[in-house]
This record gives sequence, structure tokens and C-alpha cells, in this order.
Amino acid sequence: MAIIKMKKIIEMSEKELADTMNELKLELSKERGMSEIGTTKSPGRIRAIRKSIARINTVKNNTKNVSDNKAFDNKIAVAKKDTEEGHATSDVKKKNKGD
Repeated sequence: MAIIKMKKIIEMSEKELADTMNELKLELSKERGMSEIGTTKSPGRIRAIRKSIARINTVKNNTKNVSDNKAFDNKIAVAKKDTEEGHATSDVKKKNKGD
């Protein structure tokens, strides 16, 4: 496994991403070991593997951030709805009357 294009990574499932990440990390450690000994076939391969790992991490973080943003947007929408209906202001009025 070497260079994986972003288009292919986006189409992968979470399990496939995890499996691919593990394979790339294993391959990277092997390549680094071979480069220390001096028997590496292609020194640019390490860089390509690192870039592929970075692409996978980018996709993982983007999907995580999108789901976090949707949850946050839902909370904001509920809060706006409550204030428009007067729920939040009526709660404040009740607290003030009790003081």
C-alpha cells in the first residue's frame, strides 16, 4: 500500500479507515527501519506513506467535526425556539418573583 488518493479515502467506512491506518503505520515503521539500515528501495516512499496517514486523519477529524457541529447546531436551534416561544423569559420572571 502506498499513496491513497483523498477521493478513495472519503468513500471508505470507519472500519476500512482504521484497517488502512494500521497497515500504513506498520508499513511506515518497516520503511523507517530499512532506511536506518540503508536498504530502502525508495526514500520518497516514507513521505508518501506519511501523507496518506495525514489524509486519513484529516477525513476522520472532518467527519467528527461535522457531527459535533450538527449536535451543537441542534442545541442552538432548540435554545432559539425556546426563547422565541417565551420559555426562557418566563423562567426568569418566575425566579425574579420568588426573590
